[in-house]
Amino acid sequence: MKNGLDPQTNKKALQINLDPSVCGTFAEIGAGQEVARRFFQVGGAAGTVAKTISAYDMAFSDAIYGSCARYVSKQRLATMLDREFDLLVERLDAKSGKDKCFFVFANTVAARSFRRHDESHGWLGIRFQSCPHSPASEIVVHVRMLDPENLQQQEALGIIGVNLIYGALYLRHRPESLIASLTDDLKPQRMEVDMIQFTGPEFVGIDNRIMSLHLVAGGLTQAAMFQADGSAVQPADIFYKRPLLVERGSFRPLTLLAEDMMKNSLAAFQKDAGAETSSPQVIMEITMQNLLQTGGLDMRDFLDRADMLGALGYTVLISNYGEYYRLVDYLTRYTDRRVSLPLGLPALNEIFNEKYYANLDGGILEGLGRLFKTGVRLLVYPALSENGSIQDASRFPVAPHLSHLYKHLLENGFIQSVECSSPDFLKISSASVLQKIRQNCSSWETMVPKEVSQIIKERRLFGMK
Repeated sequence: MKNGLDPQTNKKALQINLDPSVCGTFAEIGAGQEVARRFFQVGGAAGTVAKTISAYDMAFSDAIYGSCARYVSKQRLATMLDREFDLLVERLDAKSGKDKCFFVFANTVAARSFRRHDESHGWLGIRFQSCPHSPASEIVVHVRMLDPENLQQQEALGIIGVNLIYGALYLRHRPESLIASLTDDLKPQRMEVDMIQFTGPEFVGIDNRIMSLHLVAGGLTQAAMFQADGSAVQPADIFYKRPLLVERGSFRPLTLLAEDMMKNSLAAFQKDAGAETSSPQVIMEITMQNLLQTGGLDMRDFLDRADMLGALGYTVLISNYGEYYRLVDYLTRYTDRRVSLPLGLPALNEIFNEKYYANLDGGILEGLGRLFKTGVRLLVYPALSENGSIQDASRFPVAPHLSHLYKHLLENGFIQSVECSSPDFLKISSASVLQKIRQNCSSWETMVPKEVSQIIKERRLFGMK
């Protein structure tokens, strides 16, 4: 390891320094000038680094970039990129603009210190030209730094910063490779990338929802999120101190049953005397297991599902959390308010199946303890029993040795029954809708929301003839 740097990071920084066609500014706040430092240490930075800046004092930072409510935020990063890129072009375009592509790398970070021991995270971004005088494009990421010590976090930040700059300059036409390279020279569990956004002329045609999926599939994060309009969003910005209502499903396609489950769960949440006064953030969650049901990651199929949910105004969470208690661990990382999970009786049956807790020392007791921590509620939608009667959570059968535990959860409101708006909804399943579509039986259109029906017919999805 030469000069204390990691081999790949070292080579990347040196390649950029030796590239006569690029020149940039580094603006870093919150964890030292770790990215710029790496370019100086490998040598040859004189032709690459136009300026470095760190405005740690809030008064100085505000004087340069304007005042803001949150210093570690996407908005602050955007202001930094705007200001520094304009200055770079203003001061160097006449001298070097015809020969060089300008770039600005910026970050604003809350790293671990002797004063703060809460979550360490940051926003990193690069605005760059692909050729002289061309319009700029941009890549923005949000990271969580998982190392326990400040110096380790600084080191990891320097590595991912170099990887991001290198990716923008040399891998921009292969965004999947760019994403995979972000953690080069970083061991697992050091850095998590939970949001990425590509914008600008270099990324026309790039769908940031697909990029979010690559983050999860590639192990850079366990969950990623985007809003109804398809824009990538950092989960903490959506979850922070908000009550949450999160429905899990494959949504292939979204049916009237799934929609009614969420609608009636929302009504039950708002009626609950112990619920929050503010409206909950409603989320539709798709696990990687659900995305892999067809045998592999079908990006087109994923986008079709996302478009259906987006057409109904839902924010979508993609996660790699198979067990519900792991999903709750993730959600309660960001909020201390009420978390409720609408689900059907089949999902409730999985929750009380002990085989899913074999990896926990405390077995099902530990798993349920983690699931119901901080007052989590399961809002259980009814189902039709074999004899055609409606079965709800109050008559749900569990193994005899778990009956007292289930009764405790039911009587104390951790498990609550939710009504259905029509018994006809209970006859609907995604599997039956898919079968009817493939059989060209038009009755499937009465089983899904009209917005979903329109998308299926326009795109001829799911084997529609």
